[in-house]
Amino acid sequence: MDGWLLLLVIVGAVVIAGFAKRLELQVPLVLVAVGSVASFIPGLPRPALEPELLLGVILPPLLYSTALNFSFTSFAHNFRSIVRLGVGLVAVTTVSVGYFSYWLVPELTLGAALVLGAVVAPPDAVAAVAVGRKLGLPSRMMAILTGESLVNDAAALTLFTITVASVTGSGIGVDSPVVFFLYEVVGGVAVGYILSRLVRFARNRMSDSALETVLGILIPFAAYLAAEQIHASGVLAVVTAGFVLGSARSSDAVPTRIQERHVWPTLDLLLETFVFAYMGLQLKFVIDDIAAEGLPVHVIFLYGLLVLLLVMVLRPLALFAGSAIRRSYHRLRKSEHAELTWRQNVVLSWAGMRGVVTLAAAAGVPFTTLAGDDFPGRGIIQAIAFTVAVGTLLIQGVTLPLVIARLDITDPLEAEHLDEQRHRARLISRRAVQECLDEALQKVSDKDTADVLERVRRVTMARIQAGEVEDDNERAQRTRATGATFEEWRRTVLRRQREALLSARDSGELDDEVLRTVLDGLDLEQAASETRLQRFMAERG
Repeated sequence: MDGWLLLLVIVGAVVIAGFAKRLELQVPLVLVAVGSVASFIPGLPRPALEPELLLGVILPPLLYSTALNFSFTSFAHNFRSIVRLGVGLVAVTTVSVGYFSYWLVPELTLGAALVLGAVVAPPDAVAAVAVGRKLGLPSRMMAILTGESLVNDAAALTLFTITVASVTGSGIGVDSPVVFFLYEVVGGVAVGYILSRLVRFARNRMSDSALETVLGILIPFAAYLAAEQIHASGVLAVVTAGFVLGSARSSDAVPTRIQERHVWPTLDLLLETFVFAYMGLQLKFVIDDIAAEGLPVHVIFLYGLLVLLLVMVLRPLALFAGSAIRRSYHRLRKSEHAELTWRQNVVLSWAGMRGVVTLAAAAGVPFTTLAGDDFPGRGIIQAIAFTVAVGTLLIQGVTLPLVIARLDITDPLEAEHLDEQRHRARLISRRAVQECLDEALQKVSDKDTADVLERVRRVTMARIQAGEVEDDNERAQRTRATGATFEEWRRTVLRRQREALLSARDSGELDDEVLRTVLDGLDLEQAASETRLQRFMAERG
């Protein structure tokens, strides 16, 4: 893909995404639609990227950003549901689509059909999570969707490697696919954990927030490449690194946390818009490839539509069947178990859009086997994969907001729980402030410092209770009157609040999601305090 064309696609995708957001349209759908139309522009070169570039450059930062901001506590609480969808359903989809395609498409061998199954197996939760966040899906469903997106790519790519090796005759290094899968999991997690600890060690000894942020940007690429180098799961290495560093984020310097809070959403937006535009731009060239192989285009796309239908049916079947089995099991054992409601299962069933991994895996199918023969049905695999990816986006992506709104699955108790957690966070912060300042007052003898501490108490308590903010005149008068002393004590109190909140999170008293929101506010307050202190010292100097 030429540099100018790559730049044109990126700029065009960002501009279109801006208009789509302004019109409150779903960005992925608009980009795919516009890209599909644009692919028929006469003389447009084929926007072809190596699959290694898609998997090694675009996928890692997207996964890392999700893991970095995803609560590991939520992941652990919903682990069984996430594994059932992210591993179990991926395996079921691979086998089901494989055997169905083998029966349906004469040009596909069983091995090639299973490759197709692995290619179309993993959903991409980008569009679903964006819609769910906007329409207020319950936090448990958001956690399941997000967790599934972190796990299913690893499972699908492992199955893809195994099935491709069986067709090409290249082998996977071990006799048992189960052992290979376990090695991929253990190796990927180990690489991600070790690398994240090394990065944590290095960042703790840095004092430059720009360098820390740059190092943070490099982590997902390093984790992915290091794991792939030893033939482990690069996806799991990236996800593990994101979890480990995300849980330790509160120990980073405040400027670093604030910078990264803006860097990753920006990078996500850039990569996601490019991926969906790139997906749409493949349409004409997929058709050309089929025609070049002498295959009837309409028949191949009919195959694609039938596979698309199967993919869309498998997910609800698996979800509802699994839910019914678990309900019966717990009913027989007379044990309580919180299952998703049928409405929630419908929404999860309809949130199965495919994306970047499906495209990259399809492009990564080898051209030949080790014997030098053409890979059976390679063009057909790419065409069907494209049909499934775009079809799920256009059908499920368009209708998912309507399904969510129609079923009205918002949980009224969740709003109460969120309010209770926020109230608890305020109580914890207030208690930490009181203890910190009471201890300080016992050690202070001069009246001026005691007055400063009382002002710190009033300002902090007011902000905790109602988010009050001083106006410019009040801030200027207070700074002139108390100088650096006020800001130094203010930072001490903020650190004490942060420590108390983290302790409450670790003990299970406070939810991770609420904690992150509160800590974001404390970061901004501390950054503002440090800026005022620097300005005051400069004026004094």
